[in-house]
Amino acid sequence: MKLPELPSNFPAPELRPGRIVARYPRNDAGRDFVVGDIHGMFTHLRSLLDDVGFDPAADRLFSVGDLVDRGPGSASALEWVEHAWFHACRGNHEQFVLDSGDPEILDLWINYNGGRWWLDLDETSRARFREAFVNLPLALEVETASGVVGVVHADVPPRVTWSRFTELLEARDRDAALYALWSRNRIADKGPGSPVGGGVKRVYCGHTPTRTTLRLDNVHYIDTGAAYVYHGYSEARLTAVQIHPEEYVEYTIRTTDTA
Repeated sequence: MKLPELPSNFPAPELRPGRIVARYPRNDAGRDFVVGDIHGMFTHLRSLLDDVGFDPAADRLFSVGDLVDRGPGSASALEWVEHAWFHACRGNHEQFVLDSGDPEILDLWINYNGGRWWLDLDETSRARFREAFVNLPLALEVETASGVVGVVHADVPPRVTWSRFTELLEARDRDAALYALWSRNRIADKGPGSPVGGGVKRVYCGHTPTRTTLRLDNVHYIDTGAAYVYHGYSEARLTAVQIHPEEYVEYTIRTTDTA
């Protein structure tokens, strides 16, 4: 797998021993939801969870990643990843945190990708973020009443099954890891493609903001530009989808509204 949208010298993600793919059994006690890119809009996420009657004792919330940057509440991300019911995969903006020791990437992140909140943190706080984010898996696999659901930040390579993709991730394959974090190949084409097979019924991605959720075969893109309200986007909203026990129920909250 080659990634033409990335330079060949782009740093490979740091992958510690441990869970690169996190797998979750069926939730027989409550509901499961997956939420699009949050980007620091945690106040709105809390309002959205209140709207759906989220029960932390029984329900689970899965995230496609990009918890931080652009929105005002990025520093709250640590509180959320510590919740037992909240499970996030790593997005490219978490990767910016991990790669921030590289001066060129730090400049790209701070000046062009919403990372200025990082400058307000002391070194102890920065170390806590790095520790939390380096332990985020690159993909999630969730058993639901309607089949196995995959969650990854950016994409699954075309013509690669989910089982093969997760196998490559667990083998620390550089191209597979970069694809999981950065690729927009499938959504950029937006034409006839092929569903992701190999033991998964549906896949949920973020990374590429869209006006409404978008489905390409069995791949759902659910980043609806929550934090782009700060760039003048009047239709900015945060989207969550119930994936269990109902197969697909979509909920949104406008981030142009005060939470």
